[in-house]
Order: sequence, then structure tokens, then C-alpha cells
Amino acid sequence: MKKSIEISPNIETLFGTRDENLHVLEDGLNINIDLRSDAIELEGAARDVTRAEQILSDYQQLQHAGFSFQNGDLNSMLRVLMADPKTTLRGLAEAGRQRSFGRRTVQPKSSNQRRYLEAIEQHDMVFGIGPAGTGKTYLAVAMAISALLAKRVNRIILARPAVEAGERLGFLPGSLQEKIDPYLRPLYDALYDMLEPDKVDRYLEKNVIEIAPIAFMRGRTLNDSFVILDEAQNTTSEQMKMFVTRLGFNSKAVITGDVTQIDLPNARRSGLLEAVEVLKNVEGLTFVYFDEGDVVRHHLVQRIIRAYDEHKTRQAEEQMPLLDARNGKVLEPSEDTQENPNVDLPQQSPVK
Repeated sequence: MKKSIEISPNIETLFGTRDENLHVLEDGLNINIDLRSDAIELEGAARDVTRAEQILSDYQQLQHAGFSFQNGDLNSMLRVLMADPKTTLRGLAEAGRQRSFGRRTVQPKSSNQRRYLEAIEQHDMVFGIGPAGTGKTYLAVAMAISALLAKRVNRIILARPAVEAGERLGFLPGSLQEKIDPYLRPLYDALYDMLEPDKVDRYLEKNVIEIAPIAFMRGRTLNDSFVILDEAQNTTSEQMKMFVTRLGFNSKAVITGDVTQIDLPNARRSGLLEAVEVLKNVEGLTFVYFDEGDVVRHHLVQRIIRAYDEHKTRQAEEQMPLLDARNGKVLEPSEDTQENPNVDLPQQSPVK
């Protein structure tokens, strides 16, 4: 099917840098888009062409209504549309306009991010699990600020385990707060990005916003609060159980973590991994999983995460024969072992 759509004024802003947005539409809908001097020609299956036409129509209507897209938002919205055929560009844009967090308007940049925000609205406890750069913490802080400004909660509590990322820092100088602040800096960054600095300082001074290591949560009942536990993969089993049982009346809890970046000693199991198994069937809470496609940092970050995942998969495949050998299965000598007699084979018990 072919369809020619007349170009309206300023429609070229839809195309993106080097027509990157058009490439997203072409790849996602499996259509060809040909730009003419006075029209856009669409060619492909009837259903896909109709969907592309609807997206172009929505964009024109949003423009006429005075909607302006922030840097990179349109490309992110188009990727969400490609992943979820039920969504519309107009619906995404209007939903994003309604989500005003302090001085920021946050637009979900993937279908998983949209599900994450909806899950936080609908559930009292949400686990956001996925790789770095997917917006887990940032969006959780945004929802907390929104709830605070709308007076749905009276305070925000942000917690993090104070665990070094693979290095020993030793004794740090200063007061207790100065010692733990470096571990909590990402939470401060998100706050200052969404609220005026003087307002953040005032909230912190009055304990309307409280930032503390998870160890400070023991023995407390958190009512009328929006509680966020960041870097939850570095909690122990005991810490995680303690945290999820702090929730009081009219409160929400969001637990975020990346199970591929656990900095705990090998002898201690991650409380986040255990919580996934223990709480998966508990009514009233939900899990939202992110992947490399949800990364909203530099595009290179997506490729780095993919490379690490592929490396981990290769390592697991290479270790399988060794595990079989240790489990008592005798491996047939391969060509490699015949050429190299020094290769270790599983030892068998001597016959008595």
C-alpha cells in the first residue's frame, strides 16, 4: 500500500537529526518513507502505513495545540510507540504533560518506564529491577516529589546501603553525615535536578526529605511517607526484610536495584535476589523489569550493557562442561585433549 501525505508547516521538526526519527518509524513499522518536496510518501503493509499516518496526524495536532517536545523526547516516544501498538503519540504526549515533577516535566522514554510509573501509582510497593541508566531511581524520586507537592504524603525518605563499589575507602573524616553523604550523592543529584536548591535545602533541614543509610531504618514505622530504597542489590537478606516491613499507613515504597552489580562480599546473598523469590506472589506489590532498551543515558551505555550480558552468557556456556565433569559425568576425550595431554580430565575413584 502507498500513501502520500501533504507536508504541513514545521512538520520537518518531526524528522529529527539526520532523519533519525523517520528511521525509527521505518524500522519499527517495516515501511519505506520517501520525502518529497511537498509530501511524505509511505509504502508498506496497509496496517503499518495507517499507523504511521496516525502518528503523523497526532504530531500535527499536537503542534497546533502548542505542544513542544523537549530534546530527545520525541525519539523516545516513537520507540515506545513501536514497542506498544496500543499507545498513541497524542496519548503519550498528553500523559507526559500531566506528569509535572517540581520544575521538571518527566516523559517516560520507554514502555517499561511507562509501566513503572503506572505501577507506582497503583501499588503500595514496587520493585524496579534492571541495568544502570534506565531511570529507576530518577523516576522514583520524581514520583515521590509529585506525591509530596500534591500533599498525598508528608515526607520523603530515601535510603541506600553504604557499601563500597569494589574498593575499601577506610576511615573517612568528618561527622557521621559527612561520612555517609558520598554514598547517597545520586539521591541528592535527583532532588536538586527536580526542585529549586533552596527548597531542597529547606526540606532537608526540616526533615521533610530525609536521606539516610538503610541501617537507620530499623525500629521505625513510616506513616504518610514515600520511601525509596536505592541500590537494593547491596542489601543483605536481613536488611531487605527489615526495610519492607517498615511500611506504615498511607505510605508507598519503591525498591530499585541492578542484580548485575552486587558489591556485597561473596559470602552474603543479596537481599534483592531473595526478595524476588520470596515476594513474587504477594498481593499488593509488583515487580517491573528493565533491560538495555530502557537505557536513557548515552547510546554507548546500551552497547556496553549488551556486551557485558553477552560476555556473561559466553562464560556460562564455557563453564557448563566443567560443571558436568564435577558432577561425575565422564567427558569423552576431544580432539583438543588428544593433542594436549596436559588437559585435566575428571578423576575416577580407583577400583577396589
